[in-house]
Amino acid sequence: MDARSLRGLAHPLRMRILELLTLDGPDTATGLGRRLGENTGTVSWHLRHLADHGFIEEETGRGTKRERWWKAVRVSHHLNTTEFRDDPETRGALSVYLDEIVRRGFHQVATYLAEDWDPVWRDAGTLSRWSDLRLTPGQLESLNAELMSVIDRHRAATGGGDAADGEDALPVMVQLQSFPRKERDAR
Repeated sequence: MDARSLRGLAHPLRMRILELLTLDGPDTATGLGRRLGENTGTVSWHLRHLADHGFIEEETGRGTKRERWWKAVRVSHHLNTTEFRDDPETRGALSVYLDEIVRRGFHQVATYLAEDWDPVWRDAGTLSRWSDLRLTPGQLESLNAELMSVIDRHRAATGGGDAADGEDALPVMVQLQSFPRKERDAR
């Protein structure tokens, strides 16, 4: 993701719109507005903004001139935050983007915990934390690469996320956070 794309995405409402289109599939400004509790005109403006930056596109062959359907573009948007931290023109956008990512992750976990799940699904999920690791930067990079490889392997086994016909499957959210922490004496 470049600086222009980051500035185009770094808005809480645009990020929520993109998340809904990515997770739940195509929708209209009216449908998204209803789900988000926002004015349809405001949502339309943000949809056009996301489209201008290549995050979404109009779903052709569906809807009318008045009712446009939008879908997320299925490409990976990798963001290397080190490229933006020291740039005064993008630092604010990076801050908004990262803050919203953390908020969305928290909201997703809180929603999962508040929902009533069948015991089979409830017991299959996990919220895990390990705090007894001591790693070098290279070891942390290796750990993250291995974890991404595991996710990629499972994604490939399901054909990119779609369960085979007849399988008892639901969409699954995977959140992993791995980062160093300062030791008490170094704070």
